[in-house]
Amino acid sequence: MYSIPQTSPHSAYVARRADINEAVAGVLESGWYLIGKQVENFEKEFAAYIGIEHALGVANGTDALQVALRACGVGPGDEVATVSHTASATVAAIELTGATPVLVDIDPAYYTMDPNCLEHVVRSSRRQARSRLKAIVPVHLYGQPADMVAIMDLARLAGLRVVEDCAQAHGATLHDRTVGTWGDMAAFSFYPTKNLGALGDAGGVVTNDPDLAEQARLIHQYGWRERYVSDIRGMNSRLDEVQAAVLRVKLRHLDDENRERERLAHRYNVLLQESSAIECPRVRPAVRHVYHQYVIRSRRRDDLRAALTDVGIGTAIHYPVPAHLQPAYRDLPDIGGPLTASEVAAREVLSLPMFPQLSDESVAIVAERVLASA
Repeated sequence: MYSIPQTSPHSAYVARRADINEAVAGVLESGWYLIGKQVENFEKEFAAYIGIEHALGVANGTDALQVALRACGVGPGDEVATVSHTASATVAAIELTGATPVLVDIDPAYYTMDPNCLEHVVRSSRRQARSRLKAIVPVHLYGQPADMVAIMDLARLAGLRVVEDCAQAHGATLHDRTVGTWGDMAAFSFYPTKNLGALGDAGGVVTNDPDLAEQARLIHQYGWRERYVSDIRGMNSRLDEVQAAVLRVKLRHLDDENRERERLAHRYNVLLQESSAIECPRVRPAVRHVYHQYVIRSRRRDDLRAALTDVGIGTAIHYPVPAHLQPAYRDLPDIGGPLTASEVAAREVLSLPMFPQLSDESVAIVAERVLASA
């Protein structure tokens, strides 16, 4: 029996233990726990890392999407196009604004929004007497950027806002341009398993537009410009000082850890390439894929997963049920067209162990067992 986890946030902490402990202790001793210097400095440093003007820390990634969409004017009666093959958080955030998600199929090669399917949605919306489509939320899934060139072209022609879901793609690039800088706004999750992960829930919103940045800052704390006076209807979604301090430490190492993820993915590719029963991840041209997950495909996915579990190798399925087939969302409008690629992916994808502290020996063991069981 082996003991190889699919992911390991504890290993990420251990790798930076001394610096993280010092940073957390500094916050505890300061007596200032919300909206202080740690949050302010993290926002500046993260904005500089992304290459964007404004960043705002919030409580989690779902809130980040909700705040960004609301800042873009999305609300009750509107529709927002996104993918069905994503975490429930993407769809939930749209619904929390009062808008209705319109689900779009994915490109089967890259698991991100298919621009052709998006174009179908945009055209269908335009044919309505009053178009309700207000925004697009492309998801950069597994560390792979969506086709933002095509998506932005469609959005601009149709006058739609774009909010990027970057929860799984910290540091990923398309045409040497970092994800989060393509749309009107972008949302990040810093959940502990992410490439840049906190020690609890945390999230961020970024934009180059000062008016959108100001609107997001109002929304995230009760609509306050003046304390206790709400200029607009807001919410309570604040990044705390402890998580900001942890994120500042880990941000310094993000590029190195992303490079390690890329190296481990290449090693998997080499070891698994001989199998005709396994499909390794494909990378879109002109992309830096940062491998939040290393996702293979197999028509015998469930049997393969069971065989790996039996020998102590952790795996995960991201995601086992597309949003449109989940009980909570079966009543969503079906104007997005067939979601065939999303349904097939849900039956076949399997996330193998992937985190920067994973050893080459563990990768070799996983690959050997995959080949033996595929």
